[in-house]
Amino acid sequence: MAKKKSRKKKKRIRMRSFFLPFMITLTMVAAIGVFALAAHHWITEPVREQSTNVVNGGQEEPDTTQMAQMPQEPSESAETAPVSEQEEPPSKYQSELDDPAYLAENNIYVREPAVAGQATLTFAGDVLFDDHYAITGLVRADGDISKGVSPEVIERMQAADVMMLNNEFAYSNRGTPLEEKQFTFRARPETVAYLTDMGVDIVSLANNHAYDYGPDALTDTLDTLREAEIPYVGAGRNIDEARKPVYYIVGDLKIAFVSATQIERLDTPDTKEATADSPGVFRCWNGDKLMETVREADRNSDFVVVYVHWGTENVAELDWAQLKQAPELVGAGADLIIGDHPHCLQPLGAIRGVPIIYSMGNFWFNSKTLDTGMVEVVIDASGIVSYQFVPCLQSGCRTTLLEGAEKERVLAYLRSISEGVQIDAEGFVSW
Repeated sequence: MAKKKSRKKKKRIRMRSFFLPFMITLTMVAAIGVFALAAHHWITEPVREQSTNVVNGGQEEPDTTQMAQMPQEPSESAETAPVSEQEEPPSKYQSELDDPAYLAENNIYVREPAVAGQATLTFAGDVLFDDHYAITGLVRADGDISKGVSPEVIERMQAADVMMLNNEFAYSNRGTPLEEKQFTFRARPETVAYLTDMGVDIVSLANNHAYDYGPDALTDTLDTLREAEIPYVGAGRNIDEARKPVYYIVGDLKIAFVSATQIERLDTPDTKEATADSPGVFRCWNGDKLMETVREADRNSDFVVVYVHWGTENVAELDWAQLKQAPELVGAGADLIIGDHPHCLQPLGAIRGVPIIYSMGNFWFNSKTLDTGMVEVVIDASGIVSYQFVPCLQSGCRTTLLEGAEKERVLAYLRSISEGVQIDAEGFVSW
């Protein structure tokens, strides 16, 4: 028995001699770990506080009770940069934007959008700058266009990313008026400054007055607009130039503008059509070339605007040629159709989701009292975001913005003549 007890005692001694060093080692490891954690906190905490001060612009540090809830800061090796330092993704048209020669050759202009991801397009009707007619009486002396077009109207024009209207005359001091034509229009080249002052970005020349003083005056018009850096569509030194679209890249949206005229409707019109080697306008009484041009524009852009000179003067009713050509334009790829020539407002409509205003009427054109307005269209990558008619009045050689009862009067009139669309109290149109 004594022998057995002796063995057990030796065994306990051996176990104790092993366990004691083990416990000492374990205690030391734990102590080292606690010290390391404390040292890490002591080292990193000032850096964290300094970073917080930078983010908050040097203001007081956040409550330390909130520090534990703050997201862990990325390490220096993280690949994702802060949002403020991330570069914007390149435009899908970056290769075009990087090639000025390509932009110039293809009539492409660039605008920074007022609102990222969107483009605001504003349209108005006919203007006339001829000093021989009453319309310029208020501005003739000092060239202040705000005396003829109210500052409130100009402000909305200037706010657009792209603003377009119909330039229904020639800029020139040359040429002679066409024989037997009742009204012929020509303005001093320096009056092109009115367009710049109003915020106009592009004009249509596809009308029955751009050629009133012959080919020399028309080419002077092209030169004057080019020198003023205002693009034009619908006329040119030859048919290729006359029918060529103008494009605006606004942010990541590319918008095409095409213009043509049905007027006059004769085999030998006073307003000559451009040919392969002579200046003139782009005619679409026979619409084949226009449809081909719209299809080209549709292939090369995100959104196609067709600004067309058509209809019958001084009547609100649509004629058969408008009704025939509108669906053809939609089929060719038009996303928005703006009409002019009748000198009065005509219906708003829509064909297969494409909005049409058949006539914008006069904008600042003569001394008559006439309802007029602007159309403001906002688009994004998915299409039209909003479409608004903004009522105005041409009266006493001045165009003003309408409000209150007069605004509602014009909108009520448009509702009465427009089928298939709804127009709310602010002029927003839906279909």
